[in-house]
Amino acid sequence: MNQEQFFRNIAGKSVTFCGIGRSHLPLIELFQKKGAVVSARDKRTLKELGETGENLRAQGVKLILGETYLEGLTEDVVFRTPGMKYFLPELVEARNRGAAVTSEMELFFELCPCKLYAVTGSDGKTTTTTILSEFLKAEGKNVHLGGNIGKPLLPEIESIGENDCAVAELSSFQLISMRKSPDVAVVTNLSPNHLDMHRDMQEYIDAKKNIFLHQSAFSRTVLNADNAITAAFSEETRGDTWRFSRKSAPRRGVWCDGEALFVNGEKLMPVSEIKLPGWHNVENYMAAIAAAWGDVSPENMIRVAKNFGGVEHRAELVREFEGVRYYNDSIASSPTRTISGTLSLYPQKIILICGGYDKHIPYEPLGPVICDKVKTLIVMGDTGPKIEEAVRNAPAYREGSPAILRVKTMEEAVAAARKVGEAGDVVSLSPASAAFDLYPNFEVRGRHFKELVNGLS
Repeated sequence: MNQEQFFRNIAGKSVTFCGIGRSHLPLIELFQKKGAVVSARDKRTLKELGETGENLRAQGVKLILGETYLEGLTEDVVFRTPGMKYFLPELVEARNRGAAVTSEMELFFELCPCKLYAVTGSDGKTTTTTILSEFLKAEGKNVHLGGNIGKPLLPEIESIGENDCAVAELSSFQLISMRKSPDVAVVTNLSPNHLDMHRDMQEYIDAKKNIFLHQSAFSRTVLNADNAITAAFSEETRGDTWRFSRKSAPRRGVWCDGEALFVNGEKLMPVSEIKLPGWHNVENYMAAIAAAWGDVSPENMIRVAKNFGGVEHRAELVREFEGVRYYNDSIASSPTRTISGTLSLYPQKIILICGGYDKHIPYEPLGPVICDKVKTLIVMGDTGPKIEEAVRNAPAYREGSPAILRVKTMEEAVAAARKVGEAGDVVSLSPASAAFDLYPNFEVRGRHFKELVNGLS
C-alpha cells in the first residue's frame, strides 16, 4: 500500500485508539495531522491518566474512559494496543460490523517502503534485535529500530527511505493478527509464555508463526534448530531457511562447536571474541548473523561482537558494594529466561531475587536449577510461592540449601540481599516472572531495583 494514498484516504475517517500508551500517543498526533476524526479509549479515568489525559483533551481528542471504554466501537478504524486480547467480543463485533481493526505494527508492515527484518521468540528477542540493528548500522545502513523493543515505528513512516532498513522486535500479541511477514524473519526459541493472555499454548505458537507464514519465496527465515517447536517450523517456511545450532552443523546456517562460530561451514570467529557473557548470548549472535549474512560483512559482524556491551536490564552490572556485585536482569520474565540467562552466567552459587506477576506458566523446571546455582533465594510477588514450591520439590533440595527468604517489596528484597551478602557474592534480580503485579513493566521494575542498589550506603 502506498503511504500517500493511505493518508489521503484517512482524512475525514473516524479513528479510535484503544489504550492510551506509548505506542498510541504519537499515532494520535499523526492521524489528527492527517485530518482523521480521532478518539482515544482507556480503562483508566481522567484523573488516573493525569497530564496525558488533559493534554489529549486540549488537542481536541475525544476521550472514552473507564470500565465501559470499549462500548460503542462505531469508528471506521480501530487500533488495539498490543496487550489487548485479539478475540475480545467488542473487537470481534467491530470487525463483523466492517470496521478495520488493526494495530500500529500491522499498519507499519503494510506501509514500510524498505527492507524489513523482524525478530520474535520467548527469550532473547530484544538482544538479538539490537545486535541485528548494530550489524546493519556498522555496515553504514540507516536503521529504524522499534516494535516491542520500546519505540513505535509507524509515527516515523514518512521519514523512512527505500534504501533504509527497519528492524522490529515482535511479541505474540503483535503477531496474532498479522497477515504480512517481514523480508527476514527470526524466531529465537519458543517455550510456554503469556498463557494468561493466550487461550492455550497452541494459540501462542500460532501467533508466533505469523512472522514467517506470509513470506514469499524471496524471503529469509531464521530458526533455532535446537528448540523442538521452532525446528518444526521449517516444514512450513517458503523462502531461504537458515538454522542456528549448538548441537550440530546445519546444512545452511550458523553453528557453534563450543569454541568458534561457523557460517555455512566456514569459520567466522572464536566465541571468546563475543563481549556479551553467557551461552544464551552466543545463540543471540548466531540468530543475528544468520539474519544479516549477505547484507553485512563478516568484518563488521566481528567488530560489533567485540565491542557491543549489551542492553539495559539484561544481566546488567549495577554496582559493586561492600565487595558484592549487584546485577539487574529484570527482562527475565519467564523461567526459561532466568535459567538460560542469570543461572548460567556465574561460576559460584548466587543470591537470587525472584518472583512477580503470574502468567500461568509452569515453574517446575526452575526448581532443580535454583538448587544447583543459588545459595540464597529471595522470593516475592504472586509467583513467589510457586517458585518456592518448585525448589522444595526438586530432587536435590535440602532444608536450607538454598536458604529461602520471603519478602513483599523490592525494598525488602534488596535489604535482605544486603544482609546475607558477603564479599565476593553475586546478587541478581532475575524474576522469572512478569512485572505487572507491582510495576507497569520490566523496565520500571529494573530501574527501581537499580535505584535501591545505588542508594545503598
